[in-house]
Order: sequence, then C-alpha cells, then structure tokens
Amino acid sequence: MTVNHHSQTGTNLLQTALAKPYHYRRSGHYYLRLRPQGTAKGFYTLSLRTTDKATAMTISQDILKTLKAYHFDNPEATWEELRERLIDIAESCLTMAHGDSSLVAYEMIHDEHYEALREASAKLPLSVNQQRAVGKALEIIEAAQDRLKGRPGKLVGIVEGLKAEGCGTSVALSPSLSVLPSSDVLTFKALSGLYMDELKDNVQASTMRDVRSTCEGIGAILGELDLKTHTREDMRNLRAKLLEDRKPSTVRKILTRLSTVMDWGVNNDYLAKALTDGLKPTKGADSAREAFSQDQVKALMAHAKTLPVDAWQRWALSLGVITGTRIEELRQLTKADVKQVAGVWVIDINRNDGKTAKTKNALRVIPLTDGAYGFDLQAFLEFVPDKADSRLFTLGGGQFSVLLNGMLRDVLDLKADRTQTFHSLRHSLAGALKAAEVPVGTAESILGHSSGSISYDLYGAGASVEVGRMADALLKAFGIVAS
Repeated sequence: MTVNHHSQTGTNLLQTALAKPYHYRRSGHYYLRLRPQGTAKGFYTLSLRTTDKATAMTISQDILKTLKAYHFDNPEATWEELRERLIDIAESCLTMAHGDSSLVAYEMIHDEHYEALREASAKLPLSVNQQRAVGKALEIIEAAQDRLKGRPGKLVGIVEGLKAEGCGTSVALSPSLSVLPSSDVLTFKALSGLYMDELKDNVQASTMRDVRSTCEGIGAILGELDLKTHTREDMRNLRAKLLEDRKPSTVRKILTRLSTVMDWGVNNDYLAKALTDGLKPTKGADSAREAFSQDQVKALMAHAKTLPVDAWQRWALSLGVITGTRIEELRQLTKADVKQVAGVWVIDINRNDGKTAKTKNALRVIPLTDGAYGFDLQAFLEFVPDKADSRLFTLGGGQFSVLLNGMLRDVLDLKADRTQTFHSLRHSLAGALKAAEVPVGTAESILGHSSGSISYDLYGAGASVEVGRMADALLKAFGIVAS
C-alpha cells in the first residue's frame, strides 16, 4: 500500500489508534484517508489504485484489517492472540474473489505491504511475539502473491499450520534446523531450504521472494524424489512437466534456478552429481511480455505530447519509449543523470547516491533521440532543472509502477493480464533495433544486456565512438535521417 503521510505530530501509524476513516475520489481514482484519534493535525492518505468503487471498498477493508492485525500498539499481546489474527488474514487472502483490476492492485499492495512489515520489524520496538507475528505475516504475503497467480498450495499449508498449533500439533522447524529428514533422503525441498538459508543475507528481499517461489514450484513437482539417487530421466520428466503449462522462456528461468541449487548441492557435498547440464529448452523460448506494435507506441507518444510539459507522466512515458529503460531504472533518475557525453545528451544509469541496478551490466548511458516519435529534447531539458527535488520522479516504486502501467492500459485499452506492460517498451525498442539491422553488441549496450557496457569507460578514449555509435543506431531504429 502507498501511504502519503501528512502529519506534523510525529505519530506512527502502526502504533496509533485510528479515527473513523473516509474515502474520496480524485482524478477518477479512489483514496482512503486515515487520521489518528485525538488529533486533527495528522492524517494518512492511501491510494487504492483503482477507479472502480466496489474494488476500492474491498481493498480499503483489507487495508484497515491489516493495520489492526498485528497489535503493534499492544506489546503485551500474546502469541495466541496474534496467531488468531494471522489465521484470519491468511484465510482472507486465500478465499477472496478477484477481478482483473483487483488482481493487479493486490499484487502491488502485497509487494509494498511486505516491505512495510520488514521496515517495521527493523525499526519498531516490537515484542518477541510481535516479531514472530511479523515473520509469519511475511510468509503469508509471499504465499498470497502465489495465490494471485493460481498457486494456492503454500497459503493452504500456512493456514493449516497455524491452526494445527492451536490443537497442540507440532510445527515444523525452519529449514536451517530441520531440513534433512532422519531417513537421510534428500528432497529438493530440503536441499533448496539449505541453499536459501545461506543465500538470504546476500540478496535483496525481492530477489529472495523470487528464489523461494521458484524453488517451491520445483519442489512441488519433484516431491519426495531422493536427489542422492536421481537420474537424468527424472530431470527430463521435470522439464516436461514444467512445459505443460508454462512458456519455454519461463521454464528456462526455472531450470536455471534448478541448476544453481543442484550445483550448490554438489559444491557443498550434499550431492554427488547434478545432471542438469543441457536441460533448458532452446526452441520456442518466447518472452512472457509482448512488445507494443508501432501503432501502439505512436499512440502512447501522441498521448504523452498532450500532457503539460511540467507533468512527470509525460517524460516518464517518453523516456520509456525512446530509451527502453527498466521502470525502476527510470524512477531513480536524478538531475545529474541527464548529461552530455561526447556532445550527445544521454541518461546515465548508475548506482550513485544509493540507486540500485538489476545487474552490473545494466550500468550504461543511453542517448536521447530528439524527434523520436515526436520527442522534444529541448522541452525535456527545460523540465529537468525545474524539478525542486534532485530526483526527476519522486514517487515510490509501487505507486510509480501502478500509475504508469495504469496510464498505458487506459490509453491503449489493454487487458489487465500483464502481457503488455511498461516493460514491453523494452521489447518494442529491441524489435526496432533488430529491424534496423543494428549490430547485436550496440543493441545490447543500449538495453543494458552487454557485458561490454560503455559505462565502464564512460569518459575514456572510446567513449565518443561508443556513444556516437549508439546515437546513430537509435536514429536508424526510429527512422530519423541524421543531419
């Protein structure tokens, strides 16, 4: 959930009783406003990320229940009280009906709720029982995300486990304590548990969620197979099962994770062999994202040009079209990242000032192509210094993504199935570069896939040649004749 905090009282939302909330609508979208009891000065506004009233009310009720769920204002809460609340939340996540709009909204809300709970755990003076509840809540959110994708198994297991505690049934220990059964059979679930336990302190939370989800999917198929005696046929059967209801590109990613875990097992003496080499499908490795057509891209840019020159949406959308940046790369841009290199205006994707990048190869500069689909470079350069903040776009990651993707869906009348999203603009640019017969190395440098990214030698002797080559490639891809 996205929270805009308008308070000068220093009150913490998670530790404060709330006055009766109310809803309002602005620019077609619904919002929930909360105020701490006993003061008229502070209030909290949460975007419900939908234009549909019924969906907004459902989301609102869920948020209000969640804010009260963990007894953050009651350090004396017992584990039994917290456990009952957790069961309610988990069952709600499991049984709630969804439409297209609420599926998209809840995916984003769960993501930001996860980060908010992690921050609460790190910063608030919570009791042992409260911290235990937060840990279980994080598991529930991860499982709820799986349920939104049609995989309810993990959430069902959490509900059953929490209820079993109340009946005196023993609860399984964490993977790091009980991952290897006494029978000495090594399942993939057990091996991946050991792997994740070692990995967890070295990766970001979003990466860890993806690893856990992938490993659980593999473990569900392999079941009780003993990896100490597994065969190549077992691995081929796994691949065939994965391909039954997944795209080849998705299966490739899953099998990459399988290979990583199995190789880790060999290197740490849990396994004698992995048998995963050459397992990935090579034919039909299509992308889960579909590129926008040229007509769609032109429609998006035509819409962008109708927006005011000081509107962040105009430039976020335009830069996405003409540079193919990932949405988080775009969101983190600062004034200092808009610069000239060898006489060419570029945006610089870097890790300065606490910014993050998906990989080391993503660090790069991308030329800004004046006139591409009507892009007005001069107007953009005038927008940059007018920003009071050093960041060009000041919204949080979840809200930035929701609003941009919502605009795409509204302009192009897209389905809410996430087949075409902001990320599809990268595919569109990649397709344009390929159609223009731009060399692969140059295209990779622009998109941030190349290990030879020019960011490593941005101001070296070759910078002028490399930036010029990229700028020429983009001119060609956009059908602009160089002057």
